Amino acid sequence: MATAGSAKQPVAEDARAPRVTRALAEKASALRYDDLSVAARTIVGHCMMDWFGVTLAGAREPLAEILAAQIEEDGGAPQASVVGRSNKVSIEQAALLNGAISHALDFDDVNFAMGGHPTVPIAPAVLALSEFRHLDGRQLVESFAAGFETECRLGELVGGSHYQHGWHSTATLGTIGAAAAVSNLLKLDADKTAHAMGIAGTQAAGLKSVFGTMCKPLHAGRAAAIGLQAARLAQRGFTSNPDILDVEQGFVATQSTTPDPAAALADPPGGFFLAKTLFKYHAACYLTHSSIEASNMLRRQFALQPDAISRIELNVDPGHLRVCNIQEPNSGLEVKFSLRATNALALLGENTANDNLYSEATAHRPDVRALIDKITVQPRRAPSHTLSEVVVKLKDGRELRQAHDVGIPMTDLNAQGENLARKFAVLAEPVIGTERAAKLAAACADLANLRDVADLMALARERAS
Repeated sequence: MATAGSAKQPVAEDARAPRVTRALAEKASALRYDDLSVAARTIVGHCMMDWFGVTLAGAREPLAEILAAQIEEDGGAPQASVVGRSNKVSIEQAALLNGAISHALDFDDVNFAMGGHPTVPIAPAVLALSEFRHLDGRQLVESFAAGFETECRLGELVGGSHYQHGWHSTATLGTIGAAAAVSNLLKLDADKTAHAMGIAGTQAAGLKSVFGTMCKPLHAGRAAAIGLQAARLAQRGFTSNPDILDVEQGFVATQSTTPDPAAALADPPGGFFLAKTLFKYHAACYLTHSSIEASNMLRRQFALQPDAISRIELNVDPGHLRVCNIQEPNSGLEVKFSLRATNALALLGENTANDNLYSEATAHRPDVRALIDKITVQPRRAPSHTLSEVVVKLKDGRELRQAHDVGIPMTDLNAQGENLARKFAVLAEPVIGTERAAKLAAACADLANLRDVADLMALARERAS
């Protein structure tokens, strides 16, 4: 039988092997605004603007209403704002609700280094505490970056087996990333940050089997709230195993069969994983986007009409089949995770960036169903796991092919900012109005000069009717 102390023995037999938890805690606690490259700071602003946009648009989703009602019944001190609403709730309640709302549309950013959505577990946590403590934009940027980089290093640490086995990285890695972010915000040293990561790590969970349900966005909210709580508890002296990533029966030992400590500690090109961030321009699972783009290209290039199509093949990475291959979607959420449905919509000329399109009514539209019946999804290995190919076979015998890969980050950050500003305006203006939306976007683009995060959050509250 194991003794109480045996759980603290590291997995690595070599006593000289690096302790990953300690190394990541040191990096997270030490990161400061001036350490960030200009590009990294710019991308933090992009992540924040995109986060506010998708959160405002998701503020009245059914899951938001349910969680808000539960929080109201529970009660709590009015400490932090709820995006897209007029009320304030406790800090942890705000992290939970804003985190869940921000992932409700599945329209938020992606980073394949972490294998998930990096912003939604972190932003709600650091924003809630920053608002309550009236911290400034520079502190917000550095804490967000600390959490973001930690998430991505964790993704490199656990490798592909973590996600493939059924864990939702946004939930699991996001919980520890949020703890690292708030630890930085609280200016905890490496020792307390390691304990915060341990407190978070023992609570980190989230299963891919709930994709297409309200529980997927709940993962992001729970990750933000747990990470926030973990850092605040560590600040008060609450302890955990400060080697949670390294020990037998620890986070990595139980949730990965492909651990790679060297990858976790190596610096990416350019120094920051922020540069690998991808933004979504379709309101559906990111793994549907490459095939959506390919279908759009074919439809526009050949003026495709649905009645001219005999059969459609989607050639995708085998991993897609376990994430977004709901064959017969019956709800809006299920449409978001259906390669067949999203490509049917694209080939019908629908605007897949419009979240209102994803509904039960759309799932049962006769024209959508008719085209879904013509689509088969085939697994195929390719150099990139985000590369997809669409093959359209026409009744006149022609066969049309188009491939696309949305997994390549933009390097023109000005162009990326312009794209995101257009997306943000569409999402935010109906909720807070044109004037406040413009001010909120401008504030996200200039976080270094923001004196009080509370002012930022005030712009994101529901406008008076």
